[in-house]
Amino acid sequence: MLKRHARAACTALAAAGLLLAAAGGATAGPAPETAAPAASAATTLRTAEAPSELLAALQRDLGLTPTQAKARLAHEAEAGATAARLRDRLGAAFAGAWVDGADSATLTVATTRAADTAAIRAAGARAAVVTRTLADLDAAKAVLDRAADAGTPVRYADPRTNRLVVEETRAGAAARLLAATGTDAALVTVVRTAEAPRPLYDLRGGDAYYMNGSGRCSVGFPVTKGTVNGFATAGHCGRAGTTTTGFNQVAQGSFQASVFPGNDMAWVAANAQWTATPYVKGSGGANVQVTGSVLQPVGSSVCRSGSTTGWHCGTVQQHNTSVTYPEGTISGVTRTTVCAEPGDSGGSYISGSQAQGVTSGGSGNCSSGGTTFFQPLNPILSAYGLTLKTTGSGPGPGPGDPEPGGTWKAGTVYATGASVTYGGATYRCLQGHQAQTGWEPPAVPALWQRV
Repeated sequence: MLKRHARAACTALAAAGLLLAAAGGATAGPAPETAAPAASAATTLRTAEAPSELLAALQRDLGLTPTQAKARLAHEAEAGATAARLRDRLGAAFAGAWVDGADSATLTVATTRAADTAAIRAAGARAAVVTRTLADLDAAKAVLDRAADAGTPVRYADPRTNRLVVEETRAGAAARLLAATGTDAALVTVVRTAEAPRPLYDLRGGDAYYMNGSGRCSVGFPVTKGTVNGFATAGHCGRAGTTTTGFNQVAQGSFQASVFPGNDMAWVAANAQWTATPYVKGSGGANVQVTGSVLQPVGSSVCRSGSTTGWHCGTVQQHNTSVTYPEGTISGVTRTTVCAEPGDSGGSYISGSQAQGVTSGGSGNCSSGGTTFFQPLNPILSAYGLTLKTTGSGPGPGPGDPEPGGTWKAGTVYATGASVTYGGATYRCLQGHQAQTGWEPPAVPALWQRV
């Protein structure tokens, strides 16, 4: 959340316990007269309904007080919406955004134009003027990705330093990569690492499933495709046709599609004995509800459920990271500080009640700490035409089903910048998400801006 909104948000939390009514920011144009008052981002993303198990994990893993844990989820929802609106306004000059502080009360937005600072501050964020746009950094990273090998396993753009970061496992590996690609060394920070990321196999217990009666992985997020129930998971867990049995060794289903390397995505169609539920297994086996799939900004809190190490939390470090595993390179994953160990692959990453992605791989462990990467969920939903199972609504229409009011359709995955029509007006998508009933564009300025 933004600095100027923080006091109001905390006051509302203290007065109403779990209810937050912080403003989500003005829309670009008036909503239709018949529309209900627009909900704030925190209300839209249901941060006030965060279960006690999630709040307890945030307190344990991030060293937060109960009040900070509640406020952090609300602030991150508001910050994501504000950063999205500013990214749309800044256009090509946008250079990244991130949140800071124990309760994520400070949002910083970077730009390459000094003239943008007034608009950024007017929105309640801190302004940072830098020399390189985020698009410039991503383009330079793409050049490195094409030539990288196991000696430089991780590459990402760091908006806080306005530089690329290249991790190397061998001295001189990064320098050789920069020389081979003609990349200016002044653009890059080299970090020496003793461990290389690897896919995380061999899950045990909890929400584990077995592939072809041998290896194990973990259910990511339950989904539907028409009348078929199933779940999204990691692509390295199986190929199309691989059969699965559940944690109870009962026949479960089979992989319908899988991509790895390149990406790390797959989905499994289950048989009639299995029903998709809108929950992630939390601490002690408690259900953590899933209400949507809005990707959260850098610096936000995120928690992971895996059947080897259970429920752990950390923060989002970078989006659009590239990782080179022994099996090949995957791109577009998100780097986090959440620990994981072999056996946690395919499991769920969730921020508040918003599904983020499925565990791909990492390094380190949950005793000394580590780094993990998740494959974002929205590209999986979009690629395979899946509908995320969420609480608070029925099955709803699937992707492509008709919806009144224009081109907007429930069940469709919208990427940032996508345009739709609804009720005679045009809207631009601010944050990638899967549309659902109740999230029509006029009602959710955190997700849509009228143009």
